Amino acid sequence: MRPDSTLLQKILVEENYVSEQDMKRAVSSAKASRSDVVDFLLANDFISPDLLGQAYAEHLNLAYSDLNSNMPAKEQILLIPENIAKELRVVLFAAKAKELIIASDNPEDEKILPALAKVFPDKKITLTYSLSEDIDACLIEYRKTLDTRFSRILEQKGRVAPEIIDEIFADGVSYRASDIHFEPEAKEVVIRFRVDGMLQEAGRIPKEFYENILNRIKVKSHLRTDEHFAAQDGSMRHISGEIAVDMRVSLVPTLDGEKIVIRLLAQYVRGLSLSDLGLSQNDQKILSDAAQKPFGMILVVGPTGSGKSTTLYSLLKKLNLPDVNITTIEDPVEYKVVGVNQIQVNPGTNLTFSKGLRSIVRQDPDIILVGEIRDTETAEIAVNAALTGHLLLSTFHANDAATGIPRLLDMSVEPFLLASTLEVILAQRLVRRICDNCRTSLSLSRAEMTKKYGKIAEIFSGQNITLYYGKGCPVCNNIGYKGRSAIFELIRMTPELQDLILTRPATKQIWELAQKQGSHSLFDDGIEKVKSGLTTLEEVLRVAKSPFADKK
Repeated sequence: MRPDSTLLQKILVEENYVSEQDMKRAVSSAKASRSDVVDFLLANDFISPDLLGQAYAEHLNLAYSDLNSNMPAKEQILLIPENIAKELRVVLFAAKAKELIIASDNPEDEKILPALAKVFPDKKITLTYSLSEDIDACLIEYRKTLDTRFSRILEQKGRVAPEIIDEIFADGVSYRASDIHFEPEAKEVVIRFRVDGMLQEAGRIPKEFYENILNRIKVKSHLRTDEHFAAQDGSMRHISGEIAVDMRVSLVPTLDGEKIVIRLLAQYVRGLSLSDLGLSQNDQKILSDAAQKPFGMILVVGPTGSGKSTTLYSLLKKLNLPDVNITTIEDPVEYKVVGVNQIQVNPGTNLTFSKGLRSIVRQDPDIILVGEIRDTETAEIAVNAALTGHLLLSTFHANDAATGIPRLLDMSVEPFLLASTLEVILAQRLVRRICDNCRTSLSLSRAEMTKKYGKIAEIFSGQNITLYYGKGCPVCNNIGYKGRSAIFELIRMTPELQDLILTRPATKQIWELAQKQGSHSLFDDGIEKVKSGLTTLEEVLRVAKSPFADKK
């Protein structure tokens, strides 16, 4: 549990982590947007989570244990019995010859020292403070595999469906899965999680128990339980203790039964800033400057699942001020934002993107977010809205930033209107981040680099080239990656580009001009993140085309 917000505000100012002026600004802005002051400070980079933890630890006159960067090995965590660790929320951070360093998010609990003294009678116990989310990440190590827990639930012959669903959802949240798949086969149902963009099997359920699980999910998602041969979409909220997770549910019939895919709408996305996403300082400035203009259009392009909506929400968060009217139309509304008017597309009532956008323009908005430009009518209305005094944010599908402009022109948008309204077009992809806990370097000679990666080696300087990778550890579940970042390609409007758009240019012409004016490609941005040790070259090559791909 995080300490009281008012107390944290006082501590941060008294211990000079946040200036009085910044705190007053945060209090005012948080009040206007009806959000928590500390959340506002974290979201707007006034302070990092670790600095918040250090500040509170100093207030308690305790050391701060950074479990996020220095997570103990599973074997060390499990030295504390599970019942004590979970009840008292304690983790064995470090073990010395005669002393144990114990991390807790509630070190003032008087029961901790007596309980641990019984377990470790010959050791001196030193308590430290750690963040609640980091304690939770460590306590995951006590969880048995899903298959083991499924077996225990089936043996008890209790309320099988609710208990199995709770276990699956708890694991999905713990591992920060973006999607949970229930995939029926002939005799079993396979449970898979998509974590950091990659699917991994989590467990299997005997087929005879699946119907009850399926019906329970249908009921909670307000779907028809008597329909088995048509696709259905719904939503639900799963509450476990103090954690509430919004979920989007999709069902489709397959040969072996109805398949369920549940999208977990992660709460932590709301706190991401533009720098958290991976935007360079220069790209952040271009995007922020465009967003400060009273009208115009900012577009984010990329395939499904490339993080477009997250980028727009991060930008929207910066613009969400008390004197601004923001209205969105989305399909679906993935993240609810306090202070923003959000409209859900509903084909059943003929509330489409285009019809909804026509109505929004009459609602006196300053900023409009259109979830996706899908057709000519929506594109035309969006461009006209941007031309008539509104800042418009939207997404659509295009392979790269330069391709986005011809695609809009193909949607019958007039070239002079597009040239007058478009401010920035941003393309992006997601790459997995190397785990901070097990990142290590690998030195390759230029000959070795050339043999392994071909002409890509020419991008790197020096005779010895350093690359980074994750060895695998308990923090990343021995994968070597933990979390994701984006790589970007940004084109900003210039007078020269405006003139070029009037000629209905090809993608190649647009990109050649953009490069001359300082734009970098997705691949270029990815290489910079490889050099900095954020991700691997293999990840960048997985999502971005190398300029050497067609060269022998």
